[in-house]
Amino acid sequence: MHNYKELKVWQKARELVKFIYILTKKFPKDELYGITSQMRRAAISISSNIAEGSGHSSKKDFIRFLEFSYSSASELETQIILSYDLEFIKENELNEGSNRISEIQKMLKGLIDSLNN
Repeated sequence: MHNYKELKVWQKARELVKFIYILTKKFPKDELYGITSQMRRAAISISSNIAEGSGHSSKKDFIRFLEFSYSSASELETQIILSYDLEFIKENELNEGSNRISEIQKMLKGLIDSLNN
C-alpha cells in the first residue's frame, strides 16, 4: 500500500481539480448539469482513483486504478477540447488544461511502468 498523499501525481491531480472548478465556473448556467458536471466529475475521478487504488494491498489492483485515472484524464482532455470548440474557453485555457493533463498522464504512465517492473 502507498501513502497517496505523498505521490506527486496525486498532488498534481488535486491542483487540476481546482483549475477545472475555476475554469467551469464561468460556463453558461444551462451547462451546469451538462459539460460542467462531466468535467468536474472526470477531474475528481483522477485523484480519487489514485487514492482508492493506493489503499489496495495488491500491486495489480493499484495499477488498475491508476489506469482508471489515466482514462479519466483522457476523458477530461476531450471535454476541454469540446469546451474550446463550443467557445466556453479561450485557446490559452485549452492549452493550459491540456498541458496539465499531459503532465499527469506521463506521471501516471511512469508510476504504472515502475510498478510493473
